[in-house]
Amino acid sequence: MTYPVIDTQISPEGRLEVLSKSEVNKLRDNSQGGLYNLFRNCSLAVLDCGNDLDDGKELLERYSSFHISIIQRERGIKLDIKGAPANAFVDGKMIKGIHEHLFAVLRDVIFVSNEIIDNPQFDLSTSEGITDSVFHILRNADVLRPMTSPNLVVCWGGHSISRVEYDYSKHVGYQIGLRGMDICTGCGPGAMKGPMKGAAIGHSKQRISGGRYLGLSEPGIIAAEAPNPIVNDLVILPDIEKRLEAFVRVGHGIVVFPGGAGTAEEILYILGILLHPENVDLPFPLIFSGPESARDYFTQIDQFIGATLGEDAQRRYKIIINDPVQVAREMHDGIKKVREYRKDHADAYYFNWHLKIDAEFQKPFIPSHENMRGLSLHANQERHLLAANLRRAFSGVVAGNVKDQGIRAIEQHGPFEIRGDAGIMQQMDALLAAFVSQQRMKLPGKKYTPCYRIVK
Repeated sequence: MTYPVIDTQISPEGRLEVLSKSEVNKLRDNSQGGLYNLFRNCSLAVLDCGNDLDDGKELLERYSSFHISIIQRERGIKLDIKGAPANAFVDGKMIKGIHEHLFAVLRDVIFVSNEIIDNPQFDLSTSEGITDSVFHILRNADVLRPMTSPNLVVCWGGHSISRVEYDYSKHVGYQIGLRGMDICTGCGPGAMKGPMKGAAIGHSKQRISGGRYLGLSEPGIIAAEAPNPIVNDLVILPDIEKRLEAFVRVGHGIVVFPGGAGTAEEILYILGILLHPENVDLPFPLIFSGPESARDYFTQIDQFIGATLGEDAQRRYKIIINDPVQVAREMHDGIKKVREYRKDHADAYYFNWHLKIDAEFQKPFIPSHENMRGLSLHANQERHLLAANLRRAFSGVVAGNVKDQGIRAIEQHGPFEIRGDAGIMQQMDALLAAFVSQQRMKLPGKKYTPCYRIVK
């Protein structure tokens, strides 16, 4: 099957209008160490906004002839694009939001390479160095707003959700927007798009101009979760760990909607951080919410958390079913406490420096077959460290489901093996089986073949 494509050239509009010769050469270099493939793949994902895919490998194969390059001109740079998905254009002209997202990708790819990875100022082997790198990436993207009172609600949830769940996420976003709060998500479809869409309507009704719809992504996931059209600030972090840290550093509270393995990964990440002894007294509103049809889903999540991480973890969140108004009110009140706490502790409103994030949540985890088999999934460890390892297990499942590299590894070597204590493996097996039966692993209508095997 062939897919319609368009060739074009575009210029930046007030964003990254000039590049050095060395930067251009990096983007042209197809050899190991060059940035071309990274830039190309992220750009293709942005251009395919609104696609019906959640498979990074399939996207790259569908548009295998896609090419993007930098042209240096007397007055600045241009992007020369060949074989771009036609749905990124209206009457032959690129949609403005997609145009902006393309240059956000270019900005972040260049900055991370030049200023973070190749910069001895950032020691990425230390927790402090990683946090500092996340701060600088976000600051360079101009998403840290120092003169703004805390109001940014992070919304997590699955890309593969029912229409009822999607509409519910819009209703929650609408109530959040009516109360003057902004939205940050993983920038994709489903539960990432719904809250932004609802908040945009709420902001409009309140005549709030300049509402923020911040999308945070990373190269491994962006092809499966292309930025939705409401995102007006897009940031590409270098890996999933820095993406997750960016969420909890810039956000002032989190609402979790129904999802699959990726949502479970996010839940385990934030609970593991909140379980750290240094964060015991730190306010961070965390709400799990969905329509009545999602009640069983959150019951399963709650049971899994109780069985693996215990009652202390369960006390860190509230479950609210089928009540968008209550969700927004609870979040609004919770963020007031965040503001008071940060004011009392002289912590920034725009970046949560006071939050302790253990290095186990920051080290990039590569979900190879060897690394997945070697995960420490046993009860005889501190709860926050068990959460870190469970998070890695679900991260591997996400990679095997939708990420190009993970899908190819599964095709070559078979399913990932996940080993651990029998009790923990039983709980994980039951939860993942529920995700499969509820069609939360892939978009509706698509056949799912498990990329994992639980070894009890």
